[in-house]
Amino acid sequence: MNLRVAIVQFDIVWEDKKANLDKVETFISNIAGQADLVVLPEMFTTGFSMNSAKLSEENSGNTMQHVSDWAKRFDVAICGSFIATENGNFYNRGFFITANTQRFYNKRHLFRMGDEPKYFSNGKKRLIVEHKGFKICLLVCYDLRFPVWARNVNNEYDLLIYVANWPASRAAVWSSLLVARAIENMAYVCGVNRVGKDGLNLVYDGRSAVIDAKGKPITNVSNGIEAVEIVEISKEKLDDFRAKFPVWKDADSFDIKY
Repeated sequence: MNLRVAIVQFDIVWEDKKANLDKVETFISNIAGQADLVVLPEMFTTGFSMNSAKLSEENSGNTMQHVSDWAKRFDVAICGSFIATENGNFYNRGFFITANTQRFYNKRHLFRMGDEPKYFSNGKKRLIVEHKGFKICLLVCYDLRFPVWARNVNNEYDLLIYVANWPASRAAVWSSLLVARAIENMAYVCGVNRVGKDGLNLVYDGRSAVIDAKGKPITNVSNGIEAVEIVEISKEKLDDFRAKFPVWKDADSFDIKY
């Protein structure tokens, strides 16, 4: 059982939803039929903007309508994050959309150095979905720094995804932590980051990657360029490794307090 994962690493046009939706639609249409899952960067329609009051949408808004339409037209699951509003609050909301379902995750760890907690509320629950025989956990950017939140208890997921706007100045941390999360959780890890410069003059060089459960990169997207890469991951190989080297059985138990 294999899963074809498409990494979409691109230069997000600052706070221009239409331009970004048009760009992503072109990317997805160009790989129609070649992928089972398309992974987009964090806040893929706006960039990492704190303008939540102006840019936020409900789950039924234009952005999710477009994503749902792509999922149906191209028969593919799509994940990423967008600026959402619900009950008067704003969220950096991850989404996992298929032709038939919509699932959401509100970013747990808000980036205080970028004032994110001033403009967004944080989430309380993780999201794990099943797709094509894989259990998939979707997290967002700064979540990467907090291993407890990603802890894979009893192999509850097979693929851990981080969608991000992670600046080039901390690129080494990004790459190192993706490998660490894969090794400690005995799971595939997919990290998708943007490239280019945002409206705050922060520079991003991508370094999107898929890592196997042993910490070995399966693919690394070229730094600094827009690119779409498709990688195939194997559930059988993962299950075989977990059976032969069952580190997960000796993990410490704990409870997360909110």
